[in-house]
Amino acid sequence: MSSAALSLRRWTMRVAIAPLLMCSCSALPRAADVDHPATPEAAIRAMFHANETRNMADLQRLVSKDGDMIGYSVGGRKYVGWNELAREMQQEFETVTRLDIPIKELHVWERGDFAWYTAEIDYIRYEGTGESVRKMLLPLRESGVLERRDGRWLLVQWHESFTRAPETEQGSEHRASLAPALQSEASLDVSGEWTIQEEDKSYRAVLDASGNGDYTWQGGRLVTTRIADGHWEGVWHQSGNDREGGFAVRLSEDGMTATGKWWYTRVGNRPNIPPRQWGGDYRWTRVTPAAFISTER
Repeated sequence: MSSAALSLRRWTMRVAIAPLLMCSCSALPRAADVDHPATPEAAIRAMFHANETRNMADLQRLVSKDGDMIGYSVGGRKYVGWNELAREMQQEFETVTRLDIPIKELHVWERGDFAWYTAEIDYIRYEGTGESVRKMLLPLRESGVLERRDGRWLLVQWHESFTRAPETEQGSEHRASLAPALQSEASLDVSGEWTIQEEDKSYRAVLDASGNGDYTWQGGRLVTTRIADGHWEGVWHQSGNDREGGFAVRLSEDGMTATGKWWYTRVGNRPNIPPRQWGGDYRWTRVTPAAFISTER
C-alpha cells in the first residue's frame, strides 16, 4: 500500500509521502475485477493498479472504512481512518501528472479471513510536463493486513518506510521533486549550504531550492515534505548507520536560520519508532546560497 507518506494541493509537503500508500502493479498481472477481487493477492494488485492510475473510486472500494484503521508512512506520519487518508491521496493525485510504481518484490500469506503481505516498490512521481517536469523516486518497503468481510478482501492496516535514501533528478528534462502529497511554497527558495548544529555535533548540508540534498554526517540525505508559513518539515535517511526519521523546524523571517527538532522512525532492524518521541534539537544556519557554493571541497 504505497504511499512516502509518507503529508507529500501544492506540495505543502504534507509527504503526504503517505500517500505513497497504494502500490502499482506495473510489473505484475492486474486483478480482472476491481470490485470483487477473488483472492487477497488480487485485491493487493487491484490497489496497486488504482494507485498508479490515480483512480480514487477503485481505491476506496478496496480499503476499510473503519474509523480506527491506522496506517504509517515515511517521516513518521500516521493516518487514522479512511477519510484522513483519502484527503491526502486525492491531493497527491491532483498534484502529480504521472505515477510509475514498479513492484520489485511481493509476498502474500493467507489464513482464514485474514491475509498479510510485504512488498518492495519504487514510487516514482512526476510534476509538470516537458522541460519543467520534476521527478522523484522513493524506494519503499511496505507491509499490510487484509480482512475478508462479506466475501470481499479489504485493507485494514499498513506501514511503509524507505529502503534507502530517495533520489531526485534535475536538469532540462527532470528537476527535483518531493514525495507524494508533499507540498511547498513556490516562492520560498531554501537552496544553499547550511550548517546544522545538534546538541553534540555539527555538519553541513547542501540543498536545492525545494529543500532536498545531502549532508555530511553518516551519508545523510534530506527530503523536504512541507514548507508553509515558515514551517519546514521533512524526512532524513542515513546510509552510514542505517537510520531514518523526520524533522520539523521554524524558519526565521529572513530565511537564514531555522530551529526545531529531529526524531527517529527507524534504527537498523527496529522499525515503527513513534515519531517525535526519540530525537533532539536542531539549529540550522544558512551559510551560502547555492549559486555561490564552490565545487572544490
